[in-house]
Amino acid sequence: MQPGFAVLLVFVGGAVGAVAREFLMLLVPTPSHGFPLDILVANVVASLLIGFSAGRYNRRAINAGWHLTVTTGAMGGLSTFSSFVFASSVLMKASMTGALVAAAYVVISLVMGYAAVIVGMTIGGRATATRKQDAWKSP
Repeated sequence: MQPGFAVLLVFVGGAVGAVAREFLMLLVPTPSHGFPLDILVANVVASLLIGFSAGRYNRRAINAGWHLTVTTGAMGGLSTFSSFVFASSVLMKASMTGALVAAAYVVISLVMGYAAVIVGMTIGGRATATRKQDAWKSP
């Protein structure tokens, strides 16, 4: 794959992922105690879909271009490590309760993100390639 085309695929996927993240941020409520549920949902969904894409790619059900578009592009745009770290630091500085919420948020995010990747890879690895997906394969 040509580097310029790879960058274009990441660009397009990133735009889709960033818009999806903004919709999630608008739709998922933030609980009164400040737990950043919207960021958690975005990161766990992205982890699940990255795992699914990796599972499909490992089975050769999708090609490298599609995998790059989904994982680096769309899920890179959807997930948000910087917001994860920022929300954690804001909570930690707020109060003792905030620090406890931040610690819980970090642990929950890591455990759920890891589990989502494993589930996504399992589902993606088991799914049978369809004719439509076969059209995306490289010759």
